[in-house]
Amino acid sequence: MVNKSSPLVPQSRWLSGGKLAFVSRTIADLKQFKQQALLWASVFETVCYLDSRQYDADKYSSYEALIAVGAKRSLSTYTDSFQQLKDFINIRPSWLFGFLTYDLKNEIERLQSDNFDGIGLPAMHFFEPECVIAIEKNKVTIHAEKPEEIWQAIERTDTSPPFDTSNTSLNIQPRIAKRDYLKTVEKIRQHIIEGDLYEMNFCQEFYAEDADIHPIDLFTRLNDLAKAPFSAFYKYDNRYLLCSSPERFLKKTGQKLISQPIKGTIKRGKSKSADSRMRNRLYNSTKDRAENVMIVDLVRNDLSRSSETGSIKVDELFGIYGFEQVHHMISTISSTLKDDVHPVDAIRYAFPMGSMTGAPKVMSMELIEQYEQTKRGLYSGAVGYFTPDGDFDFNVVIRSILYNVLSRYLSFQVGGAIVYDSVPEQEYEECLLKAKAMMQVLT
Repeated sequence: MVNKSSPLVPQSRWLSGGKLAFVSRTIADLKQFKQQALLWASVFETVCYLDSRQYDADKYSSYEALIAVGAKRSLSTYTDSFQQLKDFINIRPSWLFGFLTYDLKNEIERLQSDNFDGIGLPAMHFFEPECVIAIEKNKVTIHAEKPEEIWQAIERTDTSPPFDTSNTSLNIQPRIAKRDYLKTVEKIRQHIIEGDLYEMNFCQEFYAEDADIHPIDLFTRLNDLAKAPFSAFYKYDNRYLLCSSPERFLKKTGQKLISQPIKGTIKRGKSKSADSRMRNRLYNSTKDRAENVMIVDLVRNDLSRSSETGSIKVDELFGIYGFEQVHHMISTISSTLKDDVHPVDAIRYAFPMGSMTGAPKVMSMELIEQYEQTKRGLYSGAVGYFTPDGDFDFNVVIRSILYNVLSRYLSFQVGGAIVYDSVPEQEYEECLLKAKAMMQVLT
């Protein structure tokens, strides 16, 4: 697994408010190391594992993977979350990993969330890890008080499954019946016709009660199936996020902000020529282009609140990116952060992400609460990290399974943008396409 000819490099640097040692090595088998590191980390109470899955098309990626283990200090919020996060960051420069739930919208706007919640998470959670494992291509660096001991523990970790998953049976049910979903799409279209909004992201939940799963096994299979560049495994207080997201919410590098909303989805073709035709069909789709450009305009407006005047630009419009099971239409918007805007405020001004709300944003969120039947919670929120230098990178939590160990409740949600020319049956089929990987690993 590890290239034994690679020298051990024990050094020290100031991170996390204290002098931490770190060691770096080159590894020969990246997949093997990732699996061993994840299994080793999973026994800790707090874990965040972020995996780019060697997705070369993401030219903005800083790491192949990051693994944060253990909590020196942590923050769980229910009110005044963004101010508490700013205070938490300002205490000292450090690596911080965490999540923001969609329902932070209630702190940003005069909104509320009263729908059913089967998972039960705080509005926000962040922690300063005891150990950070950073993977860049095939180079691994471990930051910890005793990094060599961690290297040895990871190398000793057995990757053979310690559990039997052959008899796992889940009764997955939709929270919204198909006929009700189709009727709701028509109601949303009527709002669009009446001028209440232009576009709304409408989501539905699939769930299983009395579910007995093995989160690591399920995440590994989902991650191997989807190979998504913003995959995440998060363990928090007997609750798990198993995420295979293809979407970046917001990244900060120096003073540069980058957002990459997805709007537009089509299945992959079964042959090279068929796949090319599907790509072209998506690129030339009038409906998908209309959805995409509306969200691009919304993101530009969100970034304008934190960015230098005249710095916002669309780097790529209607880019078509291939993933394991689908093609997505992705646009890239960038800007320059104002010197006097705190990184947390840059996130707050753009949250929740426009690709998961609609336009206008506040009206869309009001109607989302009216027509959806499940509290979104972490779904359509974000998971990511802050570096000691104040940079950050956060995904959009989609294509994700959430699991509460104590209540044995399992949930995943899928959705899509409803516009004037949406066809209800086609919107439902798109939901099933997005749910395909989760369904496959669960059933």
